[in-house]
Amino acid sequence: MKVLFVYSEEDAYSPEKPVSLWERMQFGISYISSFLKQAGHSTRLVVLTGATQHLLGDYVDEFQPQLVCFTAVFSQYRFVTEMAAALKKSHPGLYLILGGSHASLEPESCLREAFDAICIGEGEEPTLELVEQLERGESPAGIENLWIKRNGNVEKNPSRPFLPDLDALPFPDREMWLPWMAFPQSRPSIMLGRGCPFQCTYCSNHALQRLAPGPYVRFRSAEGIIAELEEVTRQIPSSPDVYMEVETFGVNTRWATELCSHLEAFNAAREQPLGFGTNLRVTRNNHQVDLFKALGRANFKFVNIGLESGSERVRREILKRDYSNEDVISAVRLARENGLQVGTYNLIGIPGETPADFRETIRVNRACQPDWFLLSVFFPYPGTDLHQLAEEKGLLEGPLDMQLERRRPVLDLPGFSKRQVQRRHNWFAFFVYRGHRPMHEILFIVSRARIFQSNLLLRIFRRVSKAVC
Repeated sequence: MKVLFVYSEEDAYSPEKPVSLWERMQFGISYISSFLKQAGHSTRLVVLTGATQHLLGDYVDEFQPQLVCFTAVFSQYRFVTEMAAALKKSHPGLYLILGGSHASLEPESCLREAFDAICIGEGEEPTLELVEQLERGESPAGIENLWIKRNGNVEKNPSRPFLPDLDALPFPDREMWLPWMAFPQSRPSIMLGRGCPFQCTYCSNHALQRLAPGPYVRFRSAEGIIAELEEVTRQIPSSPDVYMEVETFGVNTRWATELCSHLEAFNAAREQPLGFGTNLRVTRNNHQVDLFKALGRANFKFVNIGLESGSERVRREILKRDYSNEDVISAVRLARENGLQVGTYNLIGIPGETPADFRETIRVNRACQPDWFLLSVFFPYPGTDLHQLAEEKGLLEGPLDMQLERRRPVLDLPGFSKRQVQRRHNWFAFFVYRGHRPMHEILFIVSRARIFQSNLLLRIFRRVSKAVC
């Protein structure tokens, strides 16, 4: 059977090639696609933007699928529902399903839209069962993880356990992304595991792990990861490094150290060793000396560390991230001693945060002098504890502005206004690197941050970049 996947890209590189880099590939639909292909079905992907959404009907007419699969996060949900409604009107016989984090967290509201079914949780096995029932001409029913519209009612099927063995899945379908990729020789990513054991209040993991029975945090075997790494290096031979995508690499030290040993052996057999990067969570009084040594031997070039806030009060009481600033600074020092660069993740505009708290974020970053940073403005995603807190504090007034999410503030905090948050966001590089880097370099980073806060400036910037290249 033919299955069409629809993905929306708000931060599109261009209408024709909306996905800029491999690191923007969405793993969820990529795994479902390869799972269906392994069972003998035909799949295709279409990536749409606000400028190209009207073309969805044309892609459907050309491919002639029986099932169309949509996915959405909260900020893209309205755009996706508009596409689904238009498609259901023009092609009423098509079966439409929605998956993704927003569908899992808000299934009741999603079923009020044009979708025939909602997938809650992991989608590989339920999507295959749905395809098989449709192919047999049956009216879909009794599929675990799916809420299905039937005869004016909703059949709310129970959840199946989280997939226990991630190695049983075929490698994600990267081929489906090639027609939409602006830079197909960019750095690829490999998913190392699923789930996160931590309970950060700005994240939905705490809600997602309650959706199904069984272990939520799972890791792939080192052998399976190496096998995919070999395939990826054949597909993208010019990339000098690979990003090892996982919520936090160091949560299972034994597994992480074993994987590092396999990566070291993999590189020993190559003429040109690959470099690697990953995410690393700092924990209290756990300086992970042996892990950093293993990362260095395996040729990891960098780690991204989540500082989030430099205020220990904000981290402990609001974000549920319990570690000291000295733990962060020590981790950065260990990384550099083992030849790794370090990037930091930072968050501003958190409910309960004050300008003094933000000055602590600057202070810790200045002490670490990260090689790069990612600074996001807090966005209250439904289903998270911090969304509930923002609601309780009366900070959510009217519909949330989802344009340029996490780049512009949407909450006016007592004592920390939108204007103050935006100014500190814009000048973050100046505050952190002043006296440590050349001023022209700092001003370039500041200017880039300003450009990325405006869709118009971003479009102009990309046009000029393409013309120069």
